[in-house]
Amino acid sequence: MSWTKLPTGEFTGIDWAKPGATDGYDPYLIWAEADNFAGYGDKTPKWLPIAIELKPGSTVQQLIAAASSKWLHVPPVYTSRAAPTGLRFCTARVRPSFFRQLQPGGSLHPLVLRLELGLPAAEYADEPGGSSHDPSVHSVGSSHQSATKSGALLSGKVLALIDDSLALAHTNFLQQGKARTRHFWRQDAQGKGQVPPELGYGHELTAADINAAMQAHTYNGLVDEGAVYVALGLSTLGKKMPKREHFFHALDTSVSHGTHVMDLAAGPRTLMAQVANLPPTFDAPPSWALANDDASRAPLIAVQLDYDTVRDTSGGSMNVHVLDGLMYVLSRCADDAQITTNISFGTLAGPHDGTSLLEAAMDELSRLLRGRLQIALAAGNSYQLRTHANVTLSKHERVTLHWRGLPDDSTQSFVELWIEEDRDGVTVEITPPGRAALPTLRLGESRMWTDGGTQPLCALIYPQTVATGRRGTCALLAVAPTVSFADKTAIAPNGVWQIKLVNSGKQAVTIDAYVERDDVVIGTRSGARQSHFENKWYDTSGNPDSFVDHADNPSPIRRSGNFNSIATGSKTVSVGGIRITGPRWAHYSPQRPDPDAGRRQRPGVVTAPDTEAFSDENPATLGVNAAGTRSGAAVRLRGTSDASPQIARRMLNGS
Repeated sequence: MSWTKLPTGEFTGIDWAKPGATDGYDPYLIWAEADNFAGYGDKTPKWLPIAIELKPGSTVQQLIAAASSKWLHVPPVYTSRAAPTGLRFCTARVRPSFFRQLQPGGSLHPLVLRLELGLPAAEYADEPGGSSHDPSVHSVGSSHQSATKSGALLSGKVLALIDDSLALAHTNFLQQGKARTRHFWRQDAQGKGQVPPELGYGHELTAADINAAMQAHTYNGLVDEGAVYVALGLSTLGKKMPKREHFFHALDTSVSHGTHVMDLAAGPRTLMAQVANLPPTFDAPPSWALANDDASRAPLIAVQLDYDTVRDTSGGSMNVHVLDGLMYVLSRCADDAQITTNISFGTLAGPHDGTSLLEAAMDELSRLLRGRLQIALAAGNSYQLRTHANVTLSKHERVTLHWRGLPDDSTQSFVELWIEEDRDGVTVEITPPGRAALPTLRLGESRMWTDGGTQPLCALIYPQTVATGRRGTCALLAVAPTVSFADKTAIAPNGVWQIKLVNSGKQAVTIDAYVERDDVVIGTRSGARQSHFENKWYDTSGNPDSFVDHADNPSPIRRSGNFNSIATGSKTVSVGGIRITGPRWAHYSPQRPDPDAGRRQRPGVVTAPDTEAFSDENPATLGVNAAGTRSGAAVRLRGTSDASPQIARRMLNGS
């Protein structure tokens, strides 16, 4: 068993095998080039989507001035009125020359602090600035021309949603029969409308577009919502039937995550107002019965994430698309607007200390806008998924983590090993399932394992510093799918991967291992299967009071720390899930106070949510009811995705 050197990147041109070459880069970019972008459609992009943080004192305008439009495209929104003065974050699409100019002596070296990979990205985004579109083909009206005039910008309280499908014609999002959704941006190539010029991709609808579609499909006073969604190209909400059945429209699913979330944030009634069977002793918070519920009347802005982002639960492009989504929201609001945004998406791996690029960008936007932008995020549903391990190793101490990769997983799997800063003595040894151990790697060493083939089955990327966090470093273990129907795709063995960590340094070191999210979201069929850690000391009974949450439990697998990794910033609000009746905390939610708080943590790590809201009715009736994809329908979903919009509602209401 032996490692193979990393290759020279086909896109970046960087020889990743050179000493120090991986330092300061996003390890997912390195893995993508090592396996020839197999996890991103098996195709090297023409333009690479990235998210950028600039060095203090640098501006986006300076970045653009130091580059060429032939190899750097920054969406105009980042230099528009919507971008607050001093913003050091942006997204971009770049070509290989960009990476040459990042090197010492290059024009971008004094400006760029770090960058993260933004893939996966659909082919429509390959040509930036919307050049691959013919907007006239998708036009549903001319209202877009007036959408961004100063008189049309939204003022006062505005509620924004960054999520997946939103049922725009649902009666819960109408006011006197007209759409409350003033602006809707679908980020993928589907749908109809104009390409928002400030972003250069996707399609935008205005309230006028939505109202026109509803009027055109109103019969005997009733809106045919399915026909509206067909007319607007919203295939996730309605699709046209074969010609012989052309009077009917079929629903892809009765459930839409975005619709359910928006109803809890901005529907005509709060969750508690919908619950009819409250026990007499229930001490209801005052916000559930507010007469002045501004959220139920506020104008709405909705961003439907690129479905490549929704399907890719590892969050590979969430940084680009969420940041672009926030900037779109700002571009449609006046300077006096008070904006509350809910984001009920997230990932599991990451530094968990607020220093990821997206978290830092959200914090900076909130700070620069001086309270005009509030962001609520779900704390995550992975509390019992065994996706987190925490160990503190004294000098010469070692531990072996057992990570089970499942069969029939058609997606790649990842473990991030976050190592406390100023600790350089941790070595990592990887043993694939059923094989002998690979040679031990030290800080600054990165290799891939091909098992005699041409494509990597796994890689361990262990740079001295990474772009994905600002404290310590991250060693990324990336593993190929365990099943594939493509001839050229490498297939990794399924079973238990052993990860041996040894502290050969002089000081004790704390290490967190996070398995990246790899599940299937509503309405998608990705073939993903969530991998997890195993340990004999971990209680899998699901008992919330089990010994596993005690600081002296010998199991390295911890429920504490299973947290949405884009929700640990200092200016955003993370929301956990509790029950309306019965034991307080939902089993899947992070809790506060953290029951494992006595365990040693890396500096800055967040393990407990900022606040909480209802996500289960009781221990037997999981989830809560909210709007389905058709008016009058109610569906039940569970998770902290339900809790976060309720807090967003309270934040907008000022309660």
